[in-house]
Amino acid sequence: MDWNNAILHVINLRSFSSIWYWIMVAVVWSTASHWVLGVPFDMIQRAKRHGGQAELDLVDMVRINVNRQLTTAAVAGVWLIGILFFALSTLAGLGFIYNIEMAQAIFLLAFPISIIGAISVSTSRLIVATNPEGDALHNVLMRHRIWTQIIGMIAIFVTGLYGMFHNLAVVRGL
Repeated sequence: MDWNNAILHVINLRSFSSIWYWIMVAVVWSTASHWVLGVPFDMIQRAKRHGGQAELDLVDMVRINVNRQLTTAAVAGVWLIGILFFALSTLAGLGFIYNIEMAQAIFLLAFPISIIGAISVSTSRLIVATNPEGDALHNVLMRHRIWTQIIGMIAIFVTGLYGMFHNLAVVRGL
């Protein structure tokens, strides 16, 4: 048994025809919509329903995660944006100019996630500026989650459409 062929057969580098890629897409987007600014969605629901200690826990968790994000943005934000743009432009060039399927697949996953990252920093700044409490905080977090889900739906649709067209082109030999 040739282990290299066996491993490459299991880990197919043809992304759009691999079940593993689509499982990864589903996991990434379900995780992104579940964790709102680093706070699990069930924690937001529990605080909204029960209040009390659950609300205090939510406020503490949001404060901690917002401060972490804004500190990271302040300390290394310019470098992170530069590295992100370099990586995304490299993936786009390799994927869509040199037609490397793995780079296309990673770009179609990484680009919308980077938009979610930018929205997270913006929402964190809004929370620090307005200091919402109670229902106002819940509304800010829910609005962020809805935007994450909208971007996720568009990204999954575009990725699925592109993947289907790519697979059809490979089958037809184009």
